[in-house]
Amino acid sequence: MTDTLNAATRTVSDVLAAHLSENGVTHMFGVISIHNMPLLDAVTRAGNIRFISARGEAGAMNMADAFSRVSGGVGVCLTSTGTAAGNAAGAQAEALVAGSRVLHITTQVDSTVADRDRAAIHDVPRQPEMLRGVSKSVFRAWEPGQAAGAMMAALTACQAAPAGPVSLELPVDVQRATLDADVRVHAAEAPVLRASEMAIADLAHRLMASRRPILWLGGGARGAGDAAVALTRKGVGAVTSTQGRGVVPEDSPSSLGAFNMTPDAAEIYATCDLMIVVGSRLRGNETRNNGLQLPPILQIDVDASRIGRNYPVEMGLQADAADTLSRLAKALPADWFADPALAHDIAIARARSEGRLRDTLGPYSVIADALSERVLSGARPWVRDVTISNSTFGNQYVPIAAPQLGVHALGGGIGQGIAMGLGAAIAAEHGRMASPIVLCGDGGAQLGLAEIATVAEEAAPLVLVLMNDQAYGVIGNIQDVQYDGRRNHSALLTPSFAHICKSVGLPHRRVVDVDAFAITLDAALQEGRPVMIEVDMTAIGSFSQPFAGPPAGAAQKA
Repeated sequence: MTDTLNAATRTVSDVLAAHLSENGVTHMFGVISIHNMPLLDAVTRAGNIRFISARGEAGAMNMADAFSRVSGGVGVCLTSTGTAAGNAAGAQAEALVAGSRVLHITTQVDSTVADRDRAAIHDVPRQPEMLRGVSKSVFRAWEPGQAAGAMMAALTACQAAPAGPVSLELPVDVQRATLDADVRVHAAEAPVLRASEMAIADLAHRLMASRRPILWLGGGARGAGDAAVALTRKGVGAVTSTQGRGVVPEDSPSSLGAFNMTPDAAEIYATCDLMIVVGSRLRGNETRNNGLQLPPILQIDVDASRIGRNYPVEMGLQADAADTLSRLAKALPADWFADPALAHDIAIARARSEGRLRDTLGPYSVIADALSERVLSGARPWVRDVTISNSTFGNQYVPIAAPQLGVHALGGGIGQGIAMGLGAAIAAEHGRMASPIVLCGDGGAQLGLAEIATVAEEAAPLVLVLMNDQAYGVIGNIQDVQYDGRRNHSALLTPSFAHICKSVGLPHRRVVDVDAFAITLDAALQEGRPVMIEVDMTAIGSFSQPFAGPPAGAAQKA
């Protein structure tokens, strides 16, 4: 359906709907409300953007976040004002931690009463302050003629490095206002932060002076894969954060992958004389709360304020990761190579780390192996909620084919997996990729349960693997270790997921024997629609070694 309104009768919402489409927006996730109806009506009439009706604003934000991560474009979330914007805040905090390109279009009461605490319906007098806490930046269109410019400013800001979610407030009267003439605002090309030639030469000199250098690749290095691989071919080692997985292919003998703080990884670091940290904050849960001993560090980041924040550095470069590593690789002499034994040692350390992990899984090693084969061979998105299975094997062991295919709750909040899975599935369907596999637990699934209906309604293919131990399993394990086994409040009254799935027409399969998992998974992947596979952990049994969370303090060192 196309919009037949002429320019003289077009509203601000009509102009913004066209503006979004012209700037590459193809999908929008949100919840309809009285204060966003003008814009949503214009989007629907224009017919260029598919709207996915989430059951809650938090789910809509998670969908937009995952859509952005998998597609590489902008994920758009539409909410109402006040409580609705607040509902999205936790999920927007996840997008902020992950640096996702998300545009949160929220609304406002009429501009004549906004910020005046006059008790208008849905009004929150300090909404901008709330949004600033979970946004890279916040914009508001006070005047109808300003709206297109504010929209472009928000679109530009969410994509500019370092990327992150941006909020745009649109008062409802501004959305409804008519314009005398059409408005178009053209964006400038995104700048690339380039290190100086002197800085590149200094970096190359430091690298060539080392014998066993290693790269630590974070989420900010996701676009630097070709250059990182070129450096590994020179003998430079690699290790990644969870968010940086796949920047160097996960089967590379030069890469530890995300086995970044195992005893074997620590032994490798002890032999290295240089670490180049690229686009990573060296987060505490991947460095034993910054107690892991690392080699001398050179750090590359577009955000200079992150340089040296968690570890002291000997040199920092505020620069784009891909451009910097590419120029660094070209600056190296053809005959320069790092210690050829480093890749051999890394391959052994990686194999030992994987072996140590498998030994902790017990019967679940069968499930981990089946997922590994299907995720990698299908080059499909691998989406994970926070659950024991992800913390043990999901974040490290199951390989991904490319950086954008790894989607997980980076901020550590549970209950986001189902919604993220749908966002990834919509992106995969639009980009003609294989359908995602989504891993979550029963506790997180209950928190995000409303979006099961959205999954069924949208019918985008995905397989939801639900690991059900009828508890907050990791909390119970922590209680065993740190609280003398007092398992207070960690057991859950768990609903019947089979009945819930049946109520919305979602196929449900239950696995009580790990040997049946692979066959069940293959059948679900062939159905071409969303399917839930519930793994009954109470029937299968425990992991060989209980997972009791990340290190409790910096004193715990490798």
